[in-house]
Amino acid sequence: MKNFFRIEEYKALLYRISLVYFFYFIARFLFLVYNYSLLKVTSISEFFNLVYQGLAFDTTAILYINALFILFSILPFWKNTKPGYQKFTFYLYFITNLLAYATNFIDFIYYKFIYARTTIAVLDSLKDENNLGSMFFRFLVSYWHVFALFFATSYLWIYLYKKVRVEHKEIQYSKIKYFSFSKIGVVLILVLMVGGIRGDFKKSTRPLNMIDANRNVTKVEHADVILNTPFAIIRTLGKTSFKETNFNISEKIVNESIKPFKVYSSDETSQPNIVLFITESYGREYWGAFNKDKQIPNYVSYTPFLDKLAKNSLIFTDVYANGSKSIHGMSSVLAGIPSFKDAYTSSPYAKQKVESLVSILKGQGYDTSFFHGAPNGSMGFQGFGNILGFDHYYGKTEYNNDNDFDGVWGIWDEPFFQFMKQTLDKKKGPFFSTIFTVSSHEPYIVPKKYENKFPKGDLPIHQCVGYTDMAFEKFFEAAKKEPWFENTIFIITADHCNQTFYPEYKKVVNRSAIPLLIYYPKKNLVGKRTDIVQHIDIYPTILDMIGYNKPFRSWGRSLVSNNKETPYAINYFSNQYQFQSGNYICTFDGKKATGFYAISDKGLEKNLISKRNAEMNALEIKCKAFLQDYFDRIVNKKL
Repeated sequence: MKNFFRIEEYKALLYRISLVYFFYFIARFLFLVYNYSLLKVTSISEFFNLVYQGLAFDTTAILYINALFILFSILPFWKNTKPGYQKFTFYLYFITNLLAYATNFIDFIYYKFIYARTTIAVLDSLKDENNLGSMFFRFLVSYWHVFALFFATSYLWIYLYKKVRVEHKEIQYSKIKYFSFSKIGVVLILVLMVGGIRGDFKKSTRPLNMIDANRNVTKVEHADVILNTPFAIIRTLGKTSFKETNFNISEKIVNESIKPFKVYSSDETSQPNIVLFITESYGREYWGAFNKDKQIPNYVSYTPFLDKLAKNSLIFTDVYANGSKSIHGMSSVLAGIPSFKDAYTSSPYAKQKVESLVSILKGQGYDTSFFHGAPNGSMGFQGFGNILGFDHYYGKTEYNNDNDFDGVWGIWDEPFFQFMKQTLDKKKGPFFSTIFTVSSHEPYIVPKKYENKFPKGDLPIHQCVGYTDMAFEKFFEAAKKEPWFENTIFIITADHCNQTFYPEYKKVVNRSAIPLLIYYPKKNLVGKRTDIVQHIDIYPTILDMIGYNKPFRSWGRSLVSNNKETPYAINYFSNQYQFQSGNYICTFDGKKATGFYAISDKGLEKNLISKRNAEMNALEIKCKAFLQDYFDRIVNKKL
């Protein structure tokens, strides 16, 4: 083979990267040995299944860590095969790899204390330690065997690396052919690296995150076998907004202003089924029933069926999402945990035990299920669903008919809604089922047979809103024929907003404005409420509606309770918190209030901070109380 193909160099590169995979396997095996009693891997086949799942996470970490080494190995520098250059790549390879590899060994011991892979948050906490030298010496003495294993495996790694060398041969290359084939090699390898770092090449999936390790596990702790420590550190770099925040707000004030624990009393004695729709990108702007009194010039609704349903439902016209991404909506609605600067589910604390709608309803004898028509694991839903403890996950795999795949995100809403209905028909009840829809999303297409059925409107998303509205109509037409329908609470909301057309919804605060509808055929629950509501209010509302009368953790409030709880909403936008309550909106930078605006000033146009009054001061204290309690409960695992 001609040398300008650089075959020997590519073979050596493949061998060297393969060695990294091999030693990650060894580290995973040793991690299991040291923590066998905690990880509960009961068979060899189970272990190798976890190893297989871990390959994707290993690939991401390995490619990040070896990016420079790979680059210097494939760039056409002419002198790549010379001994001096090979020595340079040798040191680059082992300095980067062994530093990263060592972090796996930390978790051989440290896992027993934190029950999670080490993340950047753990390393960040060491900054406050003044005795790092003595700590290291103590660990060296106490855990000498871990250090010994690290140096033994490193020695073996170096030995095996040197078994394959790139021999330098002084040959007159054809410059054109050398650079031509090198360019092809560089492009192919870089493309493969992008796919490896992301986890795949699919548009419908986001880059792998820690939560994805929970996607297919039957035991939550198995996710830590799937993960590797370098990946955990890399994926939490910059994700350090989850830190204890102390504003010196007393526990008494926190309890009075935020009421982090709720208890309700109700005459409800039955166990109604619950079907919760979290509708993709379905901003309040598109839904006519929520805009009747907004006095928006030339307003057009794209939800004819849902507008009819609203007449027989309880609707809330001033509701706000507690986050800006789909996964934010899942944690806010189901667990009452909002996301601000960073997603809670992508934080180092996402794997802790959480009290949620799922855990409480399971305790009440409910069958719990989550439906999402996208490829299983998309958006991190399956992983977080496993943490919450859903009994069943129904995704594109379970639907098992790619003829209804939209080609981008998942199964079209219309057939997937019917799939959910047919699945619910088989359940004995009571059941709690959540569906996260997919069709009202970029690239804003509808099935070909419906291309001219729905109004195109003023935005690309409008026809998709109409399509999903039709999917709702067909679902309810079919469901109302079933015996379980009458005794079912239906809740419809959205994860976040999307494209906006009307100036009212371009205002800063209204960019998180979403709908909320509660429809209960068995009860005369009809009306319109205009008080401030947020995602995290859904959790306590459902528990109140089923008559749950035990204390539970929640920052939200029941929307059907007679208890007098002050409405408020909090979210994060443009590097500031927005806290709405009473007569004002407070903007807060994480340390202090930066503005106060009239509650009607959704565009945040007139800052009233120079005219502070007692209500404004109280609002800032309430915002601080919330954030102090929020970070305390997350960081110190009090969820």
